[in-house]
Amino acid sequence: MHIMKICTINTFDIDCAVLSDSITMLAYLFESRWNMCGIVGYTGNKPACNILLEGLSRLEYRGYDSAGVAVQDEDSTNVVCRRGRVSELQASLNSLDIQGFCGIGHTRWATHGRPSEANAHPHTSCDGRISIVHNGIIENFGELRESLEGAGHHFRSDTDSEVVAHLIEDAYKKSLQREYGNKLLAFVDAVSEATSHLVGSYALAVMNDDFPSAIVATRRDSPLVVGMGETGAYVASDVIAMLDSTRNIQVLSDYQLALLTPSSITCFEQGSAGLNEIDVPITYIDWDIDLAEKTGYPDFMLKEIYEQPRVIRDTLAGRLVGNSVSIDELTLSPEELNLIDRVYVIACGTSYHAGLIAKNLIEGWARIPCEVEVASEFRYRNPIITPTTLVVAVSQSGETADTLAAIRDARVKGARVFGITNVVGSPVARESDGVIYTKANKEIAVASTKSFLGQVVSLTLLAMLLAQTRGKLTSAHIRQLYSELADTAEMVERILSDTTDIDKAAQACKDATSALFIGRGMGAAVAHEGALKLKEISYLHAESYAAGEMKHGPIALIDEGFPVIAIATNSPTYDKVLSNLQESRARGAMVVAIATEGDEDIKSHADYVIYIPHVRDALSPILASVPLQLFARSIALSRGCDVDQPRNLAKSVTVE
Repeated sequence: MHIMKICTINTFDIDCAVLSDSITMLAYLFESRWNMCGIVGYTGNKPACNILLEGLSRLEYRGYDSAGVAVQDEDSTNVVCRRGRVSELQASLNSLDIQGFCGIGHTRWATHGRPSEANAHPHTSCDGRISIVHNGIIENFGELRESLEGAGHHFRSDTDSEVVAHLIEDAYKKSLQREYGNKLLAFVDAVSEATSHLVGSYALAVMNDDFPSAIVATRRDSPLVVGMGETGAYVASDVIAMLDSTRNIQVLSDYQLALLTPSSITCFEQGSAGLNEIDVPITYIDWDIDLAEKTGYPDFMLKEIYEQPRVIRDTLAGRLVGNSVSIDELTLSPEELNLIDRVYVIACGTSYHAGLIAKNLIEGWARIPCEVEVASEFRYRNPIITPTTLVVAVSQSGETADTLAAIRDARVKGARVFGITNVVGSPVARESDGVIYTKANKEIAVASTKSFLGQVVSLTLLAMLLAQTRGKLTSAHIRQLYSELADTAEMVERILSDTTDIDKAAQACKDATSALFIGRGMGAAVAHEGALKLKEISYLHAESYAAGEMKHGPIALIDEGFPVIAIATNSPTYDKVLSNLQESRARGAMVVAIATEGDEDIKSHADYVIYIPHVRDALSPILASVPLQLFARSIALSRGCDVDQPRNLAKSVTVE
C-alpha cells in the first residue's frame, strides 16, 4: 500500500495582507465560520481522475483556494493536492499516470488553516488507509484532536477536517473486533460511529483501502446528493457535478449514510440495534447542463445578468388565476393568512436587500408591520414571535446556515415559515411551511444577479397575496400590478440592449478608491445592493446610505472627483434626491444618476446619467438594479478582477 500526496507551491491570488493585523489575528483565533467547499466522488468502470476533475471544475464556485483528489488503484491510494484553482490540479494530474476507477475530490474555501497544500483535501488517517473529503466545520475539533494525539495519532494539517479521518480509523478498527457478516457494513457503521462524535456540520465522502471500489457518504447540515448512472455511482455537494452522467439523484437527509459501489447505491440510517437500510426517494433533474456553461458569454456573471428577463417570466408563470395571485406551494389557507399580524423577512447579503424592498411592499400594500432581519442576528436577540407571525426566509441556495438556524428558532417559537429559494428540495424548502421558487436555475457567479431579481419578484408576489387576502388590494389592482410586473421582463431587455452609458460611467469611476451609493425609499434598498455588488467583485470600497442621512456624516467623505451613485428615478422623494445631488456636486463629487427615461432635468444635476424605462415606484428596484450590476462588472473588469470568483468569497455560506 502506498500513499502519494504530491505537493508543489504555487502562487495564490488571495492577498491576506489586505487585512489588518488585529482582524487577521481575530480571524485565526475564532476560526471564521464561513465555509462552503465542493466535494465529488465516483466509483464505476471509467477512469476516475477525469470524472473528478470535471466535477470539481463545476463545483469551483464553492471554493477555489486549493483542490485535490484521492484515487484508488488495486493496491494503493494516490492523493494529489494543489494550492490554487482546479486548473493547477489538472495540470499536475496530466503529467502523472494515476490509474483507478474509484476516487474522491475536493475544492476548498479555507476556514481552519491557511490555504496550503498540507491543508488541502483529501485528508488521510494515520495509517493512510482511510481518505476523506469534507464540507462544513467541526466545532469541537480542538478537543477531538487533543484526545486523538494523546492516543498516539499524528496530524499532517491544521484543519478541522483531518480529525474525521482519524476518528473513522479508530472506529473501523473497533468495528472489526465485533461480529459482522459483511466487513463493508462494518466500515459504514464505523463512519456512522465516528460522526456521532462531531459537533458542527459536515458532508463527507470516505474511502477505505480495504474496499477499493466503495465510497461511504453522509451529511449533517451541509448539502450532499448521490446518483446512479450507467457507468457508476456518484456523490457530490451539488447536482451540477454529476448532471452529465445521471439526472436521477437522491438527496440525503441529516445523519443518513449512502454506500456507493460501481453497480449500486444503498442508503442507511443508524437505529438502536445498528444500521437499517432505508429508501431515499429519487429526484429527476430536468434542467440542461448548458445552464451551467457560459454559452458564449465571457463570464458567468454577464450570462446570468442577461438571463434575468427569463427569470422574471418564469417566476411569474401561472401565478395569476383569474384576478387573484395564486401560490399553491404556500400551505396556509386564506383565513390563516388573514390572521398574520407581523412579518419578519430574514436573509443575508443580497437576499437581505431583497427583503428591504419587500418591507416597503408588504407594509405599503398589505398594511402589515414588517421587519427585515440579518439572519445571523435574528435568533440571538430574542425577537417577538407568536403563532400569528410569518417568517419569510430568503436564500438563493436554500442552504445558508444562518438562515436555517433562524428558521428553526422561529418554528420552535410557533411562527409560520415561508421559504423563498432557488433550489428545489434545499434545506430551506424542506423546513418551511411553504416555498416560492425563484426559477433562476443554476447561478454560478458568486455575486448574485438573476437570483436577486427572482427573489424581488417572488417577494412582490407575496406582498400582493397578503394584500389581496386582507382586502387591501382589489382584484382590479392585482391584475394591473401583475401586468406591470410582467412587463418588467421586456423593460430589462431594453436596458440590456444598450449598455453604452453604463460603461462610460464605469470607466470614469474605475480608478476611484471609494464610492457612495444613495437613494430614498425604494432607491435606498437598491443603493445598498449596488454598493455590495461593487465591493464584492471590484474590491473598491463602497458605502450606501439613505440619502437623507448624507448631512449626518457621509457627506464628509466627498471631495473632488469622489463618485456618488444616486438612485434618482421618478418617486415621491425625487425632489429630495435632487437636493442631495446638488449638495454632492457642490463639494466636488462626480455624480452618476440612475434616472427614468424622459427626465431631461437630471442632466443638470449629474455628470453621467443612466436611464431606465418608466415604471411605478414599487417596481423600480427590478429595473434600477440591472444597470448597477453591469456598472460593478464593468469596473471590476477594468481593474483586472475575476467577476465570477471574487477573492475571499464563496457562493453560499453553509455553516454559521
